[in-house]
Amino acid sequence: MLVVTTPTVAGARIREMKGQVFGIVVRSRGLGGNIMAGLRSLGGGEITEYTEMLEEARRHALDRMVQNAQSMGANAVLAMRFDSSELGQMMSEIVAYGTACIIEPEA
Repeated sequence: MLVVTTPTVAGARIREMKGQVFGIVVRSRGLGGNIMAGLRSLGGGEITEYTEMLEEARRHALDRMVQNAQSMGANAVLAMRFDSSELGQMMSEIVAYGTACIIEPEA
């Protein structure tokens, strides 16, 4: 599955638009991770526990979006974006979204 952040693909034309697709993930650090992250924040710098959690959540959201597009019969997702928000003080929501379509090489 081709996933791009652009609205078009060089050398390809859109044969059919399938519609909006998305993948959503809500994650929370465990108590131990929150304690370690809290201690790390006292010293400043990167909090690797949260970085790793958010990287994994983005990959998971992207995978869910691709599965959604495949179930619609698409072979590409155009204009893909990520969005994130906090839910309370313990959870993060990551959404991957874009437009599912069928593309084919230009003649």
